[in-house]
Amino acid sequence: MILRIDHIALAVRDYEKAFRFFSDLLGAVPGSYSKDDTMKYLWQNLYLGDLSRLELLTPTAGGSFLDGFLAKKEGGIHHMTLQTSSLKRAAALLDKKGIPYFGYREYGDVWKELFIHPKNAFGVLIQIGEFNADDWIASSVKMPEGKKFWVERSGDGCTITFAHPGGGKVSVNLDGNEMLQLRDELHP
Repeated sequence: MILRIDHIALAVRDYEKAFRFFSDLLGAVPGSYSKDDTMKYLWQNLYLGDLSRLELLTPTAGGSFLDGFLAKKEGGIHHMTLQTSSLKRAAALLDKKGIPYFGYREYGDVWKELFIHPKNAFGVLIQIGEFNADDWIASSVKMPEGKKFWVERSGDGCTITFAHPGGGKVSVNLDGNEMLQLRDELHP
């Protein structure tokens, strides 16, 4: 049912300060973002390393759904997003197991989601989503379209970079002996 953890969402009062902390200090790469005037918030995806993702959430006006969460703190983990290949199957399994959920929404083929309340998930708000992860990440952290891997020589070894099924890319460094072992295993 669950393919992987896609990201952890952090709700913050001071968006600029949080953005600078994660991007300038820790090297996070900004990805997709949007404002939702109806729910009065902004979200910004950030990428750390090959596959780690954060989402910053911040209110844009009074009356945001984040007001209660941020009433007594500057910020904190708001929710965890899990990716599924089929939201309908995930919802059916939750129904079968008696786990209540809310907020089931489908935004065409781009994004489908539901939420499990913290009281039913050990104190954590869980978002389960069906989506193509590459649609939401910065081009600098994903493979070019149609490319599954590339190889770069370095000294006596190489770096092989693969398209990750969860979006983005991941790299593996091999020394000369590991390259020979890989060759021998591929062509016995």
